[in-house]
Amino acid sequence: MRSLAGNPSCPTAFTLIEMLVTIAIIGILAALLLPLLSKAKEAGKSTACLSNLRQIGLSLQMYVEEHENRMPAMYDALLSSAGPVTNTTTIDIVLTNYLGNPNILRCPADKPGLFEQTGSSYAWNALLNGQLSDQLKVFNIAFDPHQIPVVFDKESFHRAKGGKRGVNFLYADGHIKNLLAIEGTK
Repeated sequence: MRSLAGNPSCPTAFTLIEMLVTIAIIGILAALLLPLLSKAKEAGKSTACLSNLRQIGLSLQMYVEEHENRMPAMYDALLSSAGPVTNTTTIDIVLTNYLGNPNILRCPADKPGLFEQTGSSYAWNALLNGQLSDQLKVFNIAFDPHQIPVVFDKESFHRAKGGKRGVNFLYADGHIKNLLAIEGTK
């Protein structure tokens, strides 16, 4: 029986060309997968953001139940180049006893520094301050709770999902208008 080790017609290693072709194919496959991975990462961030809004909605419900069916009186902290603006009526202060973890107010997709400067990635609809939760009015026009947003993303954090899909909204009845269910996109 002959050994194959001494037979020059049976190659036992890759040639340089074969190795380069293999590396090129792996590089092409990686380049094709990177956009999919970034979309999956953005989808994960927007899911976490929607979950945060749902938690904020539950916190608002607890607040309203403990305050004679009245919405809180809150204002957004403004961005300042001098550092955080101190305000005792911001969402992070007013709802602190109901949130549990203050990181619920941080959207994972927000701009760096926004949460640190304002205490929240989400804005409050100040037109609803102190109103009865079942008789909401804006400029003396009555709205059903499913029609009026109470909390929303401060900025279009989720622009990667599409131009008009950059902001999530929490409505007074507790439902969330997510990125994919904006009017006219179905």
